[in-house]
Amino acid sequence: MRSTDWSTFWVRVWEATLETLAMTAFPLLFASLIGIPLGVAVVVTRKGQLFENKIAFQILNTIVNVVRSVPFIILMVAIIPFTRLVVGTTIGTTAAMVPLVIFAAPFIARLVESSLLEVDPGVTEAAKSMGATPWQIIFRFLIPEALSSLVLNLTIATVGLVGASAMAGAVGGGGLGDLAIAYGYQRFHSDVMLVTVILLVIIVQIIQTGGNRLSRAIRRR
Repeated sequence: MRSTDWSTFWVRVWEATLETLAMTAFPLLFASLIGIPLGVAVVVTRKGQLFENKIAFQILNTIVNVVRSVPFIILMVAIIPFTRLVVGTTIGTTAAMVPLVIFAAPFIARLVESSLLEVDPGVTEAAKSMGATPWQIIFRFLIPEALSSLVLNLTIATVGLVGASAMAGAVGGGGLGDLAIAYGYQRFHSDVMLVTVILLVIIVQIIQTGGNRLSRAIRRR
């Protein structure tokens, strides 16, 4: 085990932590913009739902299943040409965000589907009896009713992104994963490896605790 000059190395740790947070926050935002509407579409096109459409449901369901079936480390390599096309590079934090978005969007869609299907069908029937349109039922009844569960599931997706961002470090994606591999593993600095693991655990705990509290607060309203 080699010793590390922590008087200067903390700066690199701080930069890597910010990169990990960026690789979690921005992909979460863009993946939610894709995944939430996709999840809603999967639900409302199911049999017996507001916009029942067997073909649309099968297409959307297949897309979600196929993308979710690809392990992240393989997805990241497989879409390198697309990543280069979008951001102009395949190395670094910015490049890692592209596969993270593609990885997280169908996952979020499936979680949204799960949350919406938990809503009592009686809520939809009651909304219909009041004369609400399908879009009003979705935005004024279905989503608000599932909001607590949605927050909890988005928390799960966020934690998943933290883990995926660490894997992105294996191919030069930056962040704490990159630091752990480049300095902790390849240069035999076990103390660096330990610090990165502790920081990742702290980040996950903060996200999970915050999500749990927000979900409980929404449920109590």
